[in-house]
Amino acid sequence: MSDAAQRPEEPIEPRRGWLGRLRAGLSRSSSRLAQGIAGIVAKRRLDDGTLAALEELLIASDLGPATAAKLTARLGTARFAGEVSEEAVRETLAAEIAVILAPVARPLAVDPARKPFVILVVGVNGTGKTTTIGKLARQFKAEDRTVMLCAGDTFRAAAIAQLKIWGERVGVPVIAREQGGDAAGLAYDALQAAREAKTDVLIIDTAGRLHNRADLMAELQKIRRVLAKLDATAPHATILVLDATTGQNAHAQVEIFRDMVEVTGIVLTKLDGTARGGVLVALAERFGLPVHAIGVGEGVDDLRPFSARDFARALLGLEG
Repeated sequence: MSDAAQRPEEPIEPRRGWLGRLRAGLSRSSSRLAQGIAGIVAKRRLDDGTLAALEELLIASDLGPATAAKLTARLGTARFAGEVSEEAVRETLAAEIAVILAPVARPLAVDPARKPFVILVVGVNGTGKTTTIGKLARQFKAEDRTVMLCAGDTFRAAAIAQLKIWGERVGVPVIAREQGGDAAGLAYDALQAAREAKTDVLIIDTAGRLHNRADLMAELQKIRRVLAKLDATAPHATILVLDATTGQNAHAQVEIFRDMVEVTGIVLTKLDGTARGGVLVALAERFGLPVHAIGVGEGVDDLRPFSARDFARALLGLEG
C-alpha cells in the first residue's frame, strides 16, 4: 500500500510495536552484519586478523572507514575472557555505536515562540521529501498543532499533486500554484497566509533536482531571502531528507545541501529497503548533524523520532 493510501487518523503505534517495526525494517542491514560477524568470530580470539576482518565488514556495511576503524579499536580494548562469542561482539558494537549516535539523536522541536514555525524541507528527488512532509504534518496534528503546507517543488507537477493529496488526507491546507511557478514567491505567500491564520507550523517543500546545482542553489537562497522579509528568523529549521538506499552517496548529498543552505537536521528514509543502514552511523560520525527521524516503511507511523540505542541494537539484530 502506498504512503498516500494510508489512513492518517490511525493512532500512532506504541513503542513496543515500533521497536518491532524498527528491527524488521533494519533486517537486511542487521542480517548482513550479524552473519558476517558470526562467520568472522566463530569462537576465535579477537586477534589482529579477526579485528581486520571485522573492520572490513563494517566498511562494507557502509559504516565508513573512520567509523569502522574506531569501532574495531574499541573492540580490541574490550575485556573478553578467552574465546569471544559473536553475540558478545554484537553487544559491544551496539553499545559503541549508540555512543556515536547519542549526540545526534535529537527530535525536531517546534518553538512555540515562532508562529508559524517554518520548516524548509530539502533533498534530491526520490528521497521521499513530499511523503515525509505529509507524515510530519500528521504527527504535528496529533500534537494538536495547526499545520499548513507549501508545495514549493514547482518543478514537478507530481510533487504538487502528491502534497495536495497529503493535505486532504491529513486535513491541512496546502498553498500551491501551477507547475513552473516561482517557488520563492509561493513560499512568501504561504508564510503570509500562515501568519494571518495564526498557524503553528508551516512546512515548505522544495525542488530536488541536482543536474544544475547553480539553479537549485539560487532558488533555495531566494526562498530564504523572501522568507526573511516577513520573518528575519525564518526558516527556523531546514531538514535534509536522505534515502538510505543510496549508501555512501548520502555523504555527497549532505555536503551539497550543506553548502547550499544551512541544514539543521536530517531525516533518513527507506531503511527497510536496504542493507546499507550503517550509513547513518557514518553520517553521524562525519557530520554531526541532528537526526530528527527515520523511516522504516510506507506506513504513516513508520516515520518516528530517532533513538540512538534502539537503532544501534536493531542494526546489530539484538532484542530490547
